[in-house]
Amino acid sequence: MTAANAVAVILVVGVTMYAVFGGADFGGGFWSLLAGGGDRGRRPRALIDWAIGPVWEANHVWLIFVLVVFWTGFPSAFEAVFSTLFIPLSLAAFGIVLRGAGFAFQHTARRARGRVLATTSFGAASVLTPFFLGTVVGAVAGGRVPVGNATGDWVTSWVNLLSFVTGALFVATGAYLASVFLVSDARRAGTPDLERYFTQRALAAAIGTGALAAVGLVALHRDARSVFDGLTSDALPLVVLSVVCGVGVLVLLRRGAQRGARVLAAGAVVAVIWGWAVAQHPYLLPPSLTVSDAAAPHETLIVLLIVFGVAVLAVLPSLGLLYTLVQRNLVEETSQPSRRPPEDTVAGV
Repeated sequence: MTAANAVAVILVVGVTMYAVFGGADFGGGFWSLLAGGGDRGRRPRALIDWAIGPVWEANHVWLIFVLVVFWTGFPSAFEAVFSTLFIPLSLAAFGIVLRGAGFAFQHTARRARGRVLATTSFGAASVLTPFFLGTVVGAVAGGRVPVGNATGDWVTSWVNLLSFVTGALFVATGAYLASVFLVSDARRAGTPDLERYFTQRALAAAIGTGALAAVGLVALHRDARSVFDGLTSDALPLVVLSVVCGVGVLVLLRRGAQRGARVLAAGAVVAVIWGWAVAQHPYLLPPSLTVSDAAAPHETLIVLLIVFGVAVLAVLPSLGLLYTLVQRNLVEETSQPSRRPPEDTVAGV
């Protein structure tokens, strides 16, 4: 494997981690937005805040990681993407800031109107941000980002069917992950009504995400034939694996199984991302810029690989410890009524 391909693999790893962990956070905001107002939405929203509160900032580390690797390892592709697609990328960045502010202020605002505004901002930004990030991926896969500084069309590059379907798929995937994760969190919190509540939504999200994925394949066949051909050839085993994992999640949820659903849900998403990477290889910007052509000088790539190795030894254990402690704290908090989600019955469950 060349240094350029090794750095490309690292880039895909970062994208994968952000899609799973950051995507689940965005999905939590999606369900918060749809939970409703008043007493109806209070307990589901409380569980969402309780589950993602300790880790939501840490999950965005993966986005910073992806940007740094992309910028350092493939500067010409970074230039093309961020100059042509600056509109959706700017909207996504604004959404991340708005989402963080909404999440922080929804509990500290002194007036009820302010709390409602903050909660709505958190939910709306959690939908818009992954949507705009998805339009960027759709634009790249569709070959609408030519090499060079702002050489692509600022509007049509991302305002098209493939980009919009990909954006919707990003939103649905986050909602799917979040609902599956929240089923487990509700069980840990000892709230069976919320477990049923999110199980119903997980089943609906799984079906909706699968339907959008099918529409996405049709859009790929029309607008990005080379990627579609890759998905149906070299990447086909990963596509099949994603379908198998998705079906497995449905079976486990229907049976009320206590383990395995979260792993399979994450596996379905991971398989799709790596399938897309395999299908698009060797192009970083289809149909003209390959990974090797876009790569930085060899010395830069070597330094980047060394830094990544150091980060694996220093950062990943820390993040692993954080997630482990959070899960253990969730179990411990079930015996502390003052820190549990409210016990009122969820309306409509």
